[in-house]
Amino acid sequence: MPERAWDEFEPRFRPPPGVTLWLPVVLSFVIQVPAAIAVSAWQRVPAPYGAISVALAAASALALIGARRWPGPTVALVAALTTVDLFVPPDVGPILVALAFGIIGAVVRGARLWALFSVGAAWLLAVTASGLIGMSWHPFRIALATLALGLFFAIGEGIRLRLSRGAERRAQLAERQRTVEQEERSRIARELHDVLAHSLSQISVQSGMGLHLFDREPERAREALANIRELSAAGLDEVRGVLSFLRGDESGSPQTAPLTPQPQLAELPRLVEQRTALGLVVRLDDRLEGDRPAGAIQTTAYRIAQEALTNVVRHSAASNATVTLERAGDVLVVSIVDDGSGRAPDAAEGGGIRGMRERAALAGGSLHVHQGEPSGTVVEARLPWAGPR
Repeated sequence: MPERAWDEFEPRFRPPPGVTLWLPVVLSFVIQVPAAIAVSAWQRVPAPYGAISVALAAASALALIGARRWPGPTVALVAALTTVDLFVPPDVGPILVALAFGIIGAVVRGARLWALFSVGAAWLLAVTASGLIGMSWHPFRIALATLALGLFFAIGEGIRLRLSRGAERRAQLAERQRTVEQEERSRIARELHDVLAHSLSQISVQSGMGLHLFDREPERAREALANIRELSAAGLDEVRGVLSFLRGDESGSPQTAPLTPQPQLAELPRLVEQRTALGLVVRLDDRLEGDRPAGAIQTTAYRIAQEALTNVVRHSAASNATVTLERAGDVLVVSIVDDGSGRAPDAAEGGGIRGMRERAALAGGSLHVHQGEPSGTVVEARLPWAGPR
């Protein structure tokens, strides 16, 4: 199943921060204040009480200005103003929209306890005080008000949960993107390391041979210099091919570097021949009898053998090394054994060994490095014959 694009998890419309702050204030003020004036005039409430009712309606609406910075104290203030308004004529006042916005905003902004305690205390105080002073409220009105308060809390919880899930999903997507980017960087580093380490180590060997034979056997020294030229040109072409592959430039246009084919097991004899120099003898033991695994597995096996032999040349001080290819059921076994100084049991793994492990894991296989008997190092990779499933 293809992954959905990042934008699909983003809200279709996200209002500006100013809108989310001022829209509740404006709506509450526009609804409550004219309604308070109209109800007071309709019921012919005395002017002082009418002025108090209008002032409470305006104050509860304007109190929402602090909802973003102080959501808890804001909902407590609005609940207090609403409670006072219940005891000020007229008996049937306007719908206090500010309390709904205050509760929803507090829950969404994480001040749930403030909302629960302040609204609960205001409701309890209103019911208790009405009984003490002899105010008669119809049970249906009390039940309806309680249901409305619960609905406001439910709306706030729903919005908060949706926003929380959206933020969590965006965080997961961001982490997934970072992981993919890191894997891509590792892949690029691994490809370039394999190419450059192979070419540069060969150039180092050939240059050492040239210096060693320069005075005694100038013809062989000239041959080493020619090999260096050939290796540098081949390495440069391979680097261009890797970079072209990583960029996705496979169109074959003249402006694009040609894509170098990925190496296969058929090229191992040449690799072994190149590694044999200056006292190191490398031997290939191919027990596959012409049978070959999947192309991607061949490339992985070649790169692992290439890196292992590079480590032998650079670090092991070995005089002999053997590359063995064999099939064990549905598994290709590639082992590189040398008779060098070996590897300390507690030695930290360098980038070369780590890169080989990553290659084997990406192919669905595994790689093990251990001390040889009686000396040297054994690198063994076990790769699925048909490729990763």
